[in-house]
Amino acid sequence: MAFWRSLAFSAVLLLLIHASHCFYLPGVAPQDFQKGDQLQVKVNKLTSTKTQLPYSYYSLPYCGPEKIQDSAENLGEVLRGDRIENSLYAFKMREPQMCNIVCNVKLDAKTAKEFKEKISDEYRVNMILDNLPLVVPLKRNDQDSTVYQLGFHVGLKGQYSGSKEEKYFIHNHLAFTVKYHKDVLTESARIVGFEVKPFSAKHEYEGKWEGKTTRLTTCDPHAKSTVVNSNSPQEVEEGKEIIFTYDVEFQESDVKWASRWDAYLLMNDDQIHWFSIVNSLMIVLFLSGMVAMIMLRTLYRDIAKYNELETQEEAQEETGWKLVHGDVFRPPTNSDLLCVYVGTGVQFFGMMLVTMLFAVLGFLSPSNRGGLMTAMLLLWVFMGIFAGYSSTRLYKMFKGSEWKKVALRTATMFPAIVSAIFFVLNALIWGQKSSGAVPFGTMFALIFLWFGISVPLVFVGSYVGFKKPAIENPVKTNKIPRQIPEQAWYMNPVFSVLIGGILPFGAVFIELFFILTSIWLNQFYYIFGFLFLVFIILIVTCAEITIVLCYFQLCSEDYLWWWRSYLTSGSSALYLFLYATFYFFTKLEITKLVSAIFYFGYMLIASYAFFVVTGTIGFYACFWFTRLIYSSVKID
Repeated sequence: MAFWRSLAFSAVLLLLIHASHCFYLPGVAPQDFQKGDQLQVKVNKLTSTKTQLPYSYYSLPYCGPEKIQDSAENLGEVLRGDRIENSLYAFKMREPQMCNIVCNVKLDAKTAKEFKEKISDEYRVNMILDNLPLVVPLKRNDQDSTVYQLGFHVGLKGQYSGSKEEKYFIHNHLAFTVKYHKDVLTESARIVGFEVKPFSAKHEYEGKWEGKTTRLTTCDPHAKSTVVNSNSPQEVEEGKEIIFTYDVEFQESDVKWASRWDAYLLMNDDQIHWFSIVNSLMIVLFLSGMVAMIMLRTLYRDIAKYNELETQEEAQEETGWKLVHGDVFRPPTNSDLLCVYVGTGVQFFGMMLVTMLFAVLGFLSPSNRGGLMTAMLLLWVFMGIFAGYSSTRLYKMFKGSEWKKVALRTATMFPAIVSAIFFVLNALIWGQKSSGAVPFGTMFALIFLWFGISVPLVFVGSYVGFKKPAIENPVKTNKIPRQIPEQAWYMNPVFSVLIGGILPFGAVFIELFFILTSIWLNQFYYIFGFLFLVFIILIVTCAEITIVLCYFQLCSEDYLWWWRSYLTSGSSALYLFLYATFYFFTKLEITKLVSAIFYFGYMLIASYAFFVVTGTIGFYACFWFTRLIYSSVKID
């Protein structure tokens, strides 16, 4: 039996890993281009890993068209701070260009200061061509492989040779490379790569400035001379004139359109990732197997022993978990609040499960910009019906009658707490004039999703759940509560709760590193097959650690298990927040107070959500376990 179980698990593992790499739905339809077709480059937000505050491209005095047009953005893109706009960078398919002038800008004190601030904070410029983000190719020193960085730096700081004074230089010449895959039969081509090499070049010209027709002496297509290095850089100072130029070359590529994202998604060292994930899974599976074996053997012996009690004298001498059978299903204190948290956890669990299934199948690929966040928000809203159902089912079991009150709290409590933190963070970001601040229109859409769809669905689920017959307990509850004997130090509620959170956190912390890196260091996260496996392991671990500690608690004649079962696995959220704090001080270079508040605010929301999910998993595992064992023994 064990052989077949391990074989089945191996098959599922291979299937999910295959899904995470091979089965991929690009998310957008391919576009064919003929030679000479117009290619329009769009600009996106400016990003920095030092501040975490995005800004729109035209917040800096870059060259812009007469009318700046925003592209249609989905809800996820707006919440991410994406601001996709048109630009003056335009190419013709498979027609190389050299030293194209975009415009010239004369810096005053204000604009020079703005450029210097963004250069100092290491901001990157993000552009898009045919839905592909612009990348800078970098050769690794230790090997021949190439890694890609999203976007190019606004500029850099440095000194002239022989001088110690630090100067600011801007990247004003861009050497674009557009890679395409050509169809042999139709001669049409599809874009499969968009790269750039940025340079800082102090352009010069003779005579008067005549716009784009001005002939530069430093970059002249007639003389076949272009910018190939930054030996004569363009300084950022008040009164300086900056001329923005670009080259574009086209390279035929063997990469097919369906595989064009592979280069972007293979930025990290896969071997480390594979080893870490597999190592984590093996450790957790080993621990889970040990826990399951101990539990099955111990319980089997206990139930057999209890069922062999024949005489009244033996029955009176019974000890352990059977002794509290008359109190184990006594409703806990603050039972209404427990129902609310369980319902919210079910809502989150459903959202995460469905999101990951869609992601594993490739529907939420990185090319579908903002798709993941949009899907999570909508799923959260529609899972409200399950939240209402589960909270009122539990509430009715506790002999409650005011189901509408519980439904209202289920629909509003968690979103209200998150919204309060979100509004404070949004106000701070708004004060920084960042594009990450959510506009009023989007805010209204979020409020409508909450009150217009989620709240009514919670009430519908609550109504259905309350109309169902109440869940019957396997044993009767005594009228007078039994006194709980003095507990050993290791059974102290705080100690056991904190111990219980270590194992679930251990199941996810390696994957957590990659998730935090993708969020805060502006990288793609794509290995959803691995993430789904880790999620399954997290469920198993939360359930098993809660069952074990619940069993020990009942054996020591402490029947107050309701809240403790929720907090035992939910305490892993505390370790998640502590790890996020460790990550902040060791991996990030955030120096601004607003950015630090922004980071810890969102990690607090993430930890709170993790607490609700893991707590609910632990609660239901313990609920099932107690009902199982007390229905398996003879109670006189």
